[in-house]
Amino acid sequence: MRQLLVTAFLVALIGPTAATGQVTIVDADVTVDAHWTADNTYLIDGYVYVEDGETLTIEAGTVIKAKAEPTTGDQESALIVARGGQIFAEGTPTHPIIFTAEDDDVNDPDDLTLDDRGSWGGVLILGRATTNVASGENYIEGLPTNDDRNLYGGSDDDDDSGVFRYVSIRYGGAIFGQDNEINGLTMGAVGRGTQIDHVEVFANQDDGYEWFGGTVNTKYLVAAFCGDDMFDYDEGFRGQGQFWFGIQGDDDAGSGGEHDGGTDPETGQPYAIPVIYNATYIGSGASALLLSNDWALNLRDNAGGKYYNSIFTDFSGVGVQIEDLGSGEDSRSRMEAGDLVLSNNIWFGFGNVTGVGIGAEAVFSQQFVADQFASDNHVGVDPTLRGISRDTDAMLDPRPDAGSTALAQVDLLPRDGFFRHAPFIGAFDGWLWTEGWTFLAEAGYLTATAVEPIPGRIPAGIVLRQNYPNPFGQETTIEFEIDEPGHVRLAIFDLLGRQVEVLVDEAKPAGVFRVNFDAAHYAAGMYFYRLSTSDRSVGRTMIRNK
Repeated sequence: MRQLLVTAFLVALIGPTAATGQVTIVDADVTVDAHWTADNTYLIDGYVYVEDGETLTIEAGTVIKAKAEPTTGDQESALIVARGGQIFAEGTPTHPIIFTAEDDDVNDPDDLTLDDRGSWGGVLILGRATTNVASGENYIEGLPTNDDRNLYGGSDDDDDSGVFRYVSIRYGGAIFGQDNEINGLTMGAVGRGTQIDHVEVFANQDDGYEWFGGTVNTKYLVAAFCGDDMFDYDEGFRGQGQFWFGIQGDDDAGSGGEHDGGTDPETGQPYAIPVIYNATYIGSGASALLLSNDWALNLRDNAGGKYYNSIFTDFSGVGVQIEDLGSGEDSRSRMEAGDLVLSNNIWFGFGNVTGVGIGAEAVFSQQFVADQFASDNHVGVDPTLRGISRDTDAMLDPRPDAGSTALAQVDLLPRDGFFRHAPFIGAFDGWLWTEGWTFLAEAGYLTATAVEPIPGRIPAGIVLRQNYPNPFGQETTIEFEIDEPGHVRLAIFDLLGRQVEVLVDEAKPAGVFRVNFDAAHYAAGMYFYRLSTSDRSVGRTMIRNK
């Protein structure tokens, strides 16, 4: 049964009860510097654009609803960040930003059901990074092709569309036309200057996430009970991802990952070769007998991609399907060229919908795939997840049990400033990072629990990023990330090791933080900055110009 007290507590904790009024937003209402605040609920009416040169800032805890039947003549309601526009939607672990349907009472987690998928459009972010379409740009799926604000693509892989963090997107995915649906979060040619992490897509009619080219890096993504694929990429997507979690419902859906290379043409370059660490994909059940929920991963149209240290389990079809054409370039070609890699992953609990049997033999139904990957993975090894449930019974706990193969030491991740040290397989170890800010937690799907350190394990990581800009004039920004709540201290030192300023010295929740350093009163030269927690410390240098 539902743990009512836990749910009530969570609703009280993260629910937007401070909102005092509803503000209807049409396209013309977003101007050069728009701000949406948590004391209002915003109702999007039709297609609302953040256009080139405009910024939209959304306060933590703000609720944005979307009108089911727009008065504007648009087919659906959606928020679109066009090329050159920027969104700064920065929620927090206790006050996420919520995008949802018009009829959703966000203080009542039981008022809508999975049958309410497709109640509105979704959120689309369009950028100027590269794709592999022949023309270099394209109109985004799900929106009209008679409006150039719906174009994405360009040549700037460092393009910056803003910040999208601690955001929950619910009940979207309206269908614009045949094979032309809106995803929960659509990213068209989004550049790596954009910061996207801690995002949940819940009960979307189409895919949870889809990347059309681009280079954006993402962390801590949740796709729950969507009507199609959890994670979908194509058109030369080359971003990095870590801590992706998806779970299918017990009705028709799609693949855990549908991964396409290109469509115009399939051999277009750059190839789609994202790098993904620490994913956990849970299907609809090995015995669900749902033909549409076919594969954990489906790679086609010359797609590559690299998955490491991930868990794939409880799918009704096979583990992996890789395109193998009679001639020409295909995803098998990408595998043989080293552009498609599956390494140190756990594959367990696959079904017999395709007739290949239940168990380890259902993972790699193609012999050339088995020959390539069987020895590099943990095939048929139970990750012993603590609980798989698709009901609001507080029994969903995707963390591995103590002693699981998933908690064995694994190869270290690339040291490139993005990937966090994570010596385990899957999206979780002792920390259920979905707690607090997701609808999965609020509605009572997830087990309510505190962080559980694992004996003998390395303490949770902290990340201190290089300040930007650097070198800098009077001001610069320092960004850091902590994996567990606790006391944090960020201090500045001069070349002689003397402390000159303390920027942070307080308890912080888990998350990503930015701090401004005003150095107007300090001399030019080199400085050190150090981030410290109870068990770790890390430092960097920076240079102040005259």
